[in-house]
Amino acid sequence: MKEKYINEVAINKIFLFLCKQDNIYVRSKRKTKKFIMAVLWVAKSGAPWRMLPCEYGKWNSVFKRFNDWAKKQIWEHMLDHFAQDADLEYVMIDATITRAHVSAVGYGDQDAQGLGRSVGGFSSKIHALVDALGNLLKVIVTPGQKHEIKQAPTLLKNIENAYVLGDKAYVCEALFDDLASKNCIPVIPPKSNSKDSHEYDTHIYKERHAIECFFGKMKNYRHVAFRFDKSIRSFVSFISFVGVCIWLR
Repeated sequence: MKEKYINEVAINKIFLFLCKQDNIYVRSKRKTKKFIMAVLWVAKSGAPWRMLPCEYGKWNSVFKRFNDWAKKQIWEHMLDHFAQDADLEYVMIDATITRAHVSAVGYGDQDAQGLGRSVGGFSSKIHALVDALGNLLKVIVTPGQKHEIKQAPTLLKNIENAYVLGDKAYVCEALFDDLASKNCIPVIPPKSNSKDSHEYDTHIYKERHAIECFFGKMKNYRHVAFRFDKSIRSFVSFISFVGVCIWLR
């Protein structure tokens, strides 16, 4: 794995975070780095766990450890930890479709696992909240056909005193009222067919490109760009880990 994807400084920060977790056992820094690099290889390549190069250890042992951490939400807690340094002057919400591979089928209720049918076919939808610098703060995965607006209140639950940037899919009176109650200013353009258009800051809205840039970086990791995971737990864990990698670049 090329050093540019995750450097030694980033490994040190991840190791320090893991050492503070009470519900997992962390060995030496060297072994922890080897495991993190193995997960990164799978995330980058999109290859099945069984194809993990032997230099990273036994694939089954690496997978079991990754899955155990996923059950304990370690990857999501890791994202929350690094997101504490977020620039919250602006926050941006949006969603992107990711095509689901045939290998994602067959685990439990498909809707509950964030799998469904949209115009793009069998897919999942990744709903994301990023800060002013385009770094991931929170993620929700739903079936591909679910509308973005339904996840907005959850994504913005703890956001206060900020500009909230979104596209026309987030035009909703209830959302605007909720943002006003938290002293947030929506920067969301009105729909072209709207009878009651509203004003928004067009200059601030230009900053919304940051979340599109984040999606572009995220989809450089093939395991996220094409969903291979059967469980929503594993898929969200990979997205959270990729978010951490982007934070630490």
